[in-house]
Amino acid sequence: MDFGLKGKRALVVGASGGLGRAIARSLIGEGVQTAICSRDQSRIQAAAKEIGAALGLVCDLSEPGAGRAVIDKLLAAWGTLDILVMNTGGPPKGNFAEITDAQWQASFQNLWLGAVDAFKAVLPSMQKGHWGRLLLVTSAAAREPMASLTISNGLRAGLTGLAKSLSQEVARNGITVNCLLPGYTDTERLRELGIAAEKITALIPAGRLGKPEELAALAAFLCSEPAAYITGQTIAVDGGYLRAH
Repeated sequence: MDFGLKGKRALVVGASGGLGRAIARSLIGEGVQTAICSRDQSRIQAAAKEIGAALGLVCDLSEPGAGRAVIDKLLAAWGTLDILVMNTGGPPKGNFAEITDAQWQASFQNLWLGAVDAFKAVLPSMQKGHWGRLLLVTSAAAREPMASLTISNGLRAGLTGLAKSLSQEVARNGITVNCLLPGYTDTERLRELGIAAEKITALIPAGRLGKPEELAALAAFLCSEPAAYITGQTIAVDGGYLRAH
């Protein structure tokens, strides 16, 4: 299938490793001129070189205005941006009683306001061109809360509502807005959480962890021309882990 993406321009946020890097690699494979960004300059430059990204930029969404700044920089350099993939790293682990006010505020800025700033910055360009793809990579926790991931459970669920609302406002402009919910996937984040793989796989009907490339393939399709009629959707890539929906 021809995804119709050759010559399009994309930014993938949080792409120095894991799911973000896999998504960027998939888009590059479809002929998309792709910029990637993350907080660590050395890691993002190394990732850009490895996967053949057009640019590797530093962007720390925990800083107010960082999302808008990186979009403005790309628009100044390229003129347009057709695809924006928001893949923000997971917030601190903890139960409700353990989480400080400062952690809530920092995570809200990083996960939520960072996406809002970036969307506000990129939408005028997409609306002018009557074409755009906004993709939020969140977590299965947005639909079915996971133990000790209270911040993620709460804030990522809110992003689902934001995406649905925004999708209805911009659909007439040829812009789609969708959410991808990765389940337990073999990434650095999973190892950071310190959860034994054996315990997890016992809960997954597929009997294994997901591969970043599996989610990345769906991400590339949702960014494609053939996916133009798919918007406002929240799609899990979880090996059957979610039971409730």
